[in-house]
Amino acid sequence: MVDMVDNHNDDEGPDLGRTYHSGPVIMRGPMIPEADANAGLLSSGGDTDWLHMDPWRVLRIQAEFVDGFGALAELGPAAAIFGSARTGREDPTYAAARKMGGDLAKAGMAVITGGGPGIMEAANKGAAEVGGKSVGLGIELPMEQGLNRWVNLGITFRYFFVRKMMFMKYSSGIIVCPGGFGTLDEMFEVLTLVQTHKAPSMPIVLFDRAYWQGLFDWFSNTVKQRGMISELDPDLVIRTDDPDEAVEVILRHRG
Repeated sequence: MVDMVDNHNDDEGPDLGRTYHSGPVIMRGPMIPEADANAGLLSSGGDTDWLHMDPWRVLRIQAEFVDGFGALAELGPAAAIFGSARTGREDPTYAAARKMGGDLAKAGMAVITGGGPGIMEAANKGAAEVGGKSVGLGIELPMEQGLNRWVNLGITFRYFFVRKMMFMKYSSGIIVCPGGFGTLDEMFEVLTLVQTHKAPSMPIVLFDRAYWQGLFDWFSNTVKQRGMISELDPDLVIRTDDPDEAVEVILRHRG
């Protein structure tokens, strides 16, 4: 119920007039709306700008969390495989990601990717081919083509941060194949959360040592020398060129 009372302070400051209560929110003076919430609810017409306001976005965000938790709650042990959407099917890394996805699925782990083409498609394909759980967590983007056909459990998200939460909550390890900004974003998100103990410790495997060498040179020669990371930070990850080793590391730590 909306409550209106007079508000007047004789001690100090200007008189802002009456106070308008709308739930936990109070408004005074020019901030008081012309129509109350009940009138807006019962109105049959008017503009639809409210659909694009932050309070309505909160409900959409909440709905995405509910959908994601509901779909993945019974997934069981799972590992995420990140990598570029641009990797071609003739690329050796595509074959490696396909093998890693298949081997993880054979061991009873679900394989979670971003659901797109390239490395994501390869990992999903490997898991699906052996009858495993092949999960795709897609994202609404103008250039995206939707979930690849090897996904047998898929969700498409509107918000990146909800999607990232699903990766973190339901993965007990990650393998990061060569990729660009999206892959790096996902990798550093996991590294930050694990390093700061905001997420449980988990194996983080970087596949293709040569691809990641420049990044680790920068860590050692610039970032570390400037005192921005500690001695232990690079030890958060394991680098390998062997798909079998990558899978073995994940399986040793599975939930």
